[in-house]
Amino acid sequence: MRRFVFEVIEGVRIAGQAIWANKMRSTLTTLGVIIGIAAVTLMATVINGLDQEFDKALSQLGTDVLYVDQFPWGQNADREWWRLRNRPAIQPALAQTIQERSRFTETAAPMADTDRRVTYRGQEIEAEIMGSPPQYGRIRNVELSTGRFYTQAEERASRHVCVIGATIAEELFPAITPLGKEIKMGSVPCTVIGVQTKKGDSMFGGPGSPDERVLIPFNTYDKAFGVSRRWGVNVMAKVSSPDLMDRAEEELTGVVRTARGVPPGEPNNFAINDQQQVMDSFASVRIAIYGVGLFLTGLALVVGGIGVMNIMFVSVRERTKEIGIRKAVGAKQRTILFQFLVEAVIVCLIGGVIGLGVSALGAMGVSALGLTATLPAQTIGVAFGICVGVGILFGIAPAWQAATADPIEALRYE
Repeated sequence: MRRFVFEVIEGVRIAGQAIWANKMRSTLTTLGVIIGIAAVTLMATVINGLDQEFDKALSQLGTDVLYVDQFPWGQNADREWWRLRNRPAIQPALAQTIQERSRFTETAAPMADTDRRVTYRGQEIEAEIMGSPPQYGRIRNVELSTGRFYTQAEERASRHVCVIGATIAEELFPAITPLGKEIKMGSVPCTVIGVQTKKGDSMFGGPGSPDERVLIPFNTYDKAFGVSRRWGVNVMAKVSSPDLMDRAEEELTGVVRTARGVPPGEPNNFAINDQQQVMDSFASVRIAIYGVGLFLTGLALVVGGIGVMNIMFVSVRERTKEIGIRKAVGAKQRTILFQFLVEAVIVCLIGGVIGLGVSALGAMGVSALGLTATLPAQTIGVAFGICVGVGILFGIAPAWQAATADPIEALRYE
């Protein structure tokens, strides 16, 4: 064991001296590795950020909520829009029907939305105006930083009260409390009774994000803006448990088919959507990004590995006489093989460290653009593992050439 440890230390020392003696050449050799490691780590960082932003945006849909809509979510909706456009609109009364007939649904509520300029004393912001009954707060787990949610009594009376998003509160009321203040949604007045907890900036933000949304009672929305007869509403149905989603969807399909008078054997003239469909659509995009990124990364690493192998062959040739002397005094093949392998691995690790530095700077730039970008420890570990693998894979040929060199021919080499 002591001899093995000594050989390892000695091999690392000699490899380090060889690299230090040719600093510029070693650095230039690592360019391909630097590009490859920077690409793979930056890609993982961006994908991780996209996942976090997507999960943040998707969390508001709820894992236990089904949505009855005119159109399915995801890629199929775009391809089949021409065929689905003649489906009859979803009517608000369907929510009450679902609540009465579904055993797996705790509550259901219609929702409709429109975009309007929201103003207060000269200040204005573009926002999504969403009308839905008080059940919306329970279904979508709305959290308030201040104030309260509107009540069933205010829904029945079509009161002009609203709950605003955090960004709207910050833009329109930077120095005062918004509670009790009257804002205008287009020309429609509304008294603020609550402010939602800030969800944070998201690449999926803008009008439609919770921070830039105004919630009002459904009846108020219907009287102020009118529910579109052409497009109708969406109906949310909160399922008793996430484990019952499949059974609830089957039951809900039957309830809605009956309510809409769909004859037996005819296809559904509606869609039941959930969070999983959006996740499946995003998964294909993520796979495409990974595929392109891995191809470019692999290409860069192969080019970098070939560069390392080429320089290692040059190093072996330059040190042929040294190899002959070491063999003449009793150095074993494994010792010389290990020495040159270590040298190749160290060169790749230097490239990996520089590549991680470039990736860290890239992550900071991505963060400055508003996208969550972190460099997790597992990504760093994978990067160093790749460096070691590239060093061994592309360093084994020159190292084997050095280890198997004939000592007499090596001593004669000029």
